[in-house]
Amino acid sequence: MTRHDQLVPDLVPHLSRGKHRHPRKGACFMELASYLAGERWSDHPACTHPLLAALARLVNDHTTDAGRSELARLVPSVIGLTSDDVHVDIDIVLRAATAALPITAADRQRILAVSILAAERLKSDIDGRPAGTIGENSRNALALVPDAEEWATGFTRQIRPTSKGFQRHAAPNTVRHAVVGIAQACVRDPDAVLRDLLAATIADVETWTHRDVPDATVFTTPEWEAVCQLTGAAPAAPAGREAAGG
Repeated sequence: MTRHDQLVPDLVPHLSRGKHRHPRKGACFMELASYLAGERWSDHPACTHPLLAALARLVNDHTTDAGRSELARLVPSVIGLTSDDVHVDIDIVLRAATAALPITAADRQRILAVSILAAERLKSDIDGRPAGTIGENSRNALALVPDAEEWATGFTRQIRPTSKGFQRHAAPNTVRHAVVGIAQACVRDPDAVLRDLLAATIADVETWTHRDVPDATVFTTPEWEAVCQLTGAAPAAPAGREAAGG
């Protein structure tokens, strides 16, 4: 599926915003992933879960030019993370929405609060949890914005999300609002917040998927450090591998 034996190609694209027709024009996060995975050049490669890929594209495009190169170290971590399990979409939505909810503008807080409650309700329906069950992270995030929580509770009272509708519409919309909200938030370093969100989400998705590639620790070798340097990024181990010594 992949060509890790070609880890250091002759041409290493530089990370930049938007789509690119060819590596010589640069690459977004997911285009670089497709390049490393040995797939056809694309920002929608088959090697990564669609919603995780959408998050990565959004983070890439809403990170500043100065901060974008720091994303390069995370690119290998998304390769091989694929699954049809709706739990993956739910976890990505909850991770993004809870990260953005406390710091984004009031109009987006209502949208994100609705998304959290809808995701938690769908999770309860799938897992057979008691009605009204809310995860700890969701509960803590909602408690920081009581007005948005109250409004969202009333709005979602009669909503019964379906897995298909959630995956097709609600989840991508939530991720977009979360990333844009963080990028526009009055926080000290939105680049770092976005980067941490992507890294944490990758680790979440890893718990639901079987990585259909050789051990990602191959990307901690001196060859991958050289790739990171060529993209302008600071080399580091892929997300979710540091604790294991990878």
